[in-house]
Amino acid sequence: MNDKAFKVWHSMSDQALAAHIGAFVRHHRLEQNKTQDVLSHEAGISRSTLSLLERGETVTLATLIQVLRMLDQLQVMDAFEVQQRISPLALAKAELEKRKRAKNTKTKGPEQSDW
Repeated sequence: MNDKAFKVWHSMSDQALAAHIGAFVRHHRLEQNKTQDVLSHEAGISRSTLSLLERGETVTLATLIQVLRMLDQLQVMDAFEVQQRISPLALAKAELEKRKRAKNTKTKGPEQSDW
């Protein structure tokens, strides 16, 4: 296994997930050497709201996005990318409907004969 800890996200409580997000925000804020006052001002939120986010308390999704934007961490949005997948049954049906042969258009039919 790799060096990252294996996490079973679906088995974590909502509070544990919120705390994990808060720790992510706090880590990147400190890594960029920003105080809560500076980051909250950049994100257009109050310092107390940022503190709530970092503690894993309830904040709005818009607040989280604003903070992630100011921390240049919007790449986490890649996890929410929707990829269209075709089901095996639909793929098999499409394969059956594909043309298997080309039609010869140069030959004349019996009704168009030169005889």
